[in-house]
Amino acid sequence: MKMKKFVAFLLAVCLFCSLTACAGAGGEDPAGSAYVDPYAKYEAGSDELYRAVYDDILGEFYAAYQAAKAETNVSKRHALMAIAEAKMLSAGVFLPTTSKGGNYALTRVAPYTNTPVLWGNDSFRFHDRIVVTEPIKAEDYKAMKTGWQEKLGTGKYEAWVRQYLTGKGYTIKNTLNVHFNADPESWDVLATSNTADSEILVQTYDGLYEYDMEKNLQPALAESYTVSEDGLTYTFKIRQGVKWVDNQGRAIADVKADDFVAGMQHMMDVKGGLEHLVDGLIVGATEYIAGEVTNFSEVGVKAVDDRTLVYTLTAPTSYFITMLGYGVFAPMSRSFYESMGGKFGTAFDSTSDAYKYGKGIDSIAYCGPFTITGFTSNNSIVCQENTAYWNKGGNNIKKLTFLYTDGSDEQGMYNDFKTGKIDGLGLTEARTEMAKKDGSFDTYAYVSDTGATTYCGFFNVRREAFANFNDAAVGVSPKTDLQKIRTGAAMLNRNFRLALAMSIDRGTYNAQSVGEDLKYNSLTNSYTPGTFVFLTEDTTVSINGTEKTFPKGTMYGEILQAQLDADKIPLKVWNGSAGVGFDGWYNPDNTKAYMAKAIEELAAQGIEITAKNPIYLDIPMRTDSATNTNMKQAMKQSIETATNGLIKVNLIEYATRDDYLNATYWYGAGIEANFDLNDGSGWGPDFGDPQTYLDTMLPDGAGYMTKSLGLF
Repeated sequence: MKMKKFVAFLLAVCLFCSLTACAGAGGEDPAGSAYVDPYAKYEAGSDELYRAVYDDILGEFYAAYQAAKAETNVSKRHALMAIAEAKMLSAGVFLPTTSKGGNYALTRVAPYTNTPVLWGNDSFRFHDRIVVTEPIKAEDYKAMKTGWQEKLGTGKYEAWVRQYLTGKGYTIKNTLNVHFNADPESWDVLATSNTADSEILVQTYDGLYEYDMEKNLQPALAESYTVSEDGLTYTFKIRQGVKWVDNQGRAIADVKADDFVAGMQHMMDVKGGLEHLVDGLIVGATEYIAGEVTNFSEVGVKAVDDRTLVYTLTAPTSYFITMLGYGVFAPMSRSFYESMGGKFGTAFDSTSDAYKYGKGIDSIAYCGPFTITGFTSNNSIVCQENTAYWNKGGNNIKKLTFLYTDGSDEQGMYNDFKTGKIDGLGLTEARTEMAKKDGSFDTYAYVSDTGATTYCGFFNVRREAFANFNDAAVGVSPKTDLQKIRTGAAMLNRNFRLALAMSIDRGTYNAQSVGEDLKYNSLTNSYTPGTFVFLTEDTTVSINGTEKTFPKGTMYGEILQAQLDADKIPLKVWNGSAGVGFDGWYNPDNTKAYMAKAIEELAAQGIEITAKNPIYLDIPMRTDSATNTNMKQAMKQSIETATNGLIKVNLIEYATRDDYLNATYWYGAGIEANFDLNDGSGWGPDFGDPQTYLDTMLPDGAGYMTKSLGLF
């Protein structure tokens, strides 16, 4: 058990003893004091406890998902994954809320001059972007999007968009300024899986292959690759003459095939949240990660010579090549890492005084388009063009600057765009009004595309933290001990969770951020976007024992909907063409029906729920952000109204962004999750297969997002 989790475990034991001793005390209504915890035989905070809860709540999903992963036919595999996701959604452990985008925005950046591919980190690579000195008019932005569609697959879009912009009188510049909202937790790209970190660190290295503006994979640090006939072996030829440099641009080594081996081993040693992507994928990875094998030569990543890199897979994997744009396959200069005190395997120790790697911008090596030359915490990150970059002529941006904002100063952020301090800005409802007031809205505002990131409202099914993990005086729950027991019992009840999920008017909730006229644009109804993959052949699967054939071209969302319908779960996740842009969850009538079932079931366990004795839920709220405050107040009103007051919401106030994130995002394990419902997190795809989403809900710590359910 990790030390951080062990400390939280001790706190949970104390809390459990306190709840047991105090239930029914203090003159409270005793309804619930007779409740017997079905998991009382397990130690609080133990993996055995979490696995028992997981199996009861998500066991049906897990069984269906394992069957899907075992399928070798790609189309059938995807169909079975859709069926598994239906089982997950019907468990009611979270509510999909919104995707990225779908809001009004202003920009100086031409559309699709970073790759529009939905997965991996390549969309964060800023060196390709074409930026102008003045805001782009909405009509020109629309025309360039049309031009991209026409030029798709020709390789001519970049030249065309340059000509279009200059022809319209715009001046192209070679600098880009963007906002960022959190310092990197590490400067080591192989030690972090946080999107906020990846957006910055991806500027510092190149991958083997990268997606271009027209969604085509292009050679980067690899010049070419071959695949064996059995689909198990991928051999890459590494580009000659590529240099590693320090953050001042001084050459320190050549990029070699072995640097990809070093990177992979270090990633597995540091266990920063990326290792699950290769667990079971690459030969020997599972055993090495588990510590069953300590000799990395037994892992299927080999440098045959300085220019030949070989990956050996456990099974043919159709999506493997789409994974190369994510940080898990980043190279690392072995010699530089060792010069920073880094060691491999059983000798790895990031807590050693001698270990300096990734501690600052001068303690990593660079082989990408930029070096990071300046960093001031919660202020700015400055990236300068890497003058030794192998593709320097392809750099459209020579200087990239990240400027910090915590999002609380709406006027300041808007002014940053107006004055040219930043080159792009999403418009919240408040900023939309500013743009309308000064006349910018009608000329420059466009609606941004929705992406593949799915934000969710996660339900904590085994809450054991009632204050922030790092400060017991922050985020303190106002609930009594008995109320905590009652909420815990209710959150274990599937019908209660489904009632809660269907009680939230997501349109009104989202309108507080994007405005009334766009409130449905970014609403998403499934975890994996319904259009993420489609069947490439006619495919027959069993839907609750009945064989059903889906024709070639059927979208993932249609199969997902078919399983939900067969299970008689009244959700609409697919409208015939899309899974976004409508609210297929909110339904007060369904809320009341599920709530009635939950009340009956919980009464049999000794938990009485009435308007006078409701279930209390804690939901974190940022008081320094008017938008976040308004969204949470809308959520509270919707839940309480739809349930006729049978659920009451405590909005837990956080005065700073950091305190809020410690409750909703930065906690390290489920035992530290300080909420009953949290909408402060989500998942974006790492590669082009539904597995990238569904793996996040695996048990035993393998699933990155199960901690959002209060598990593992």
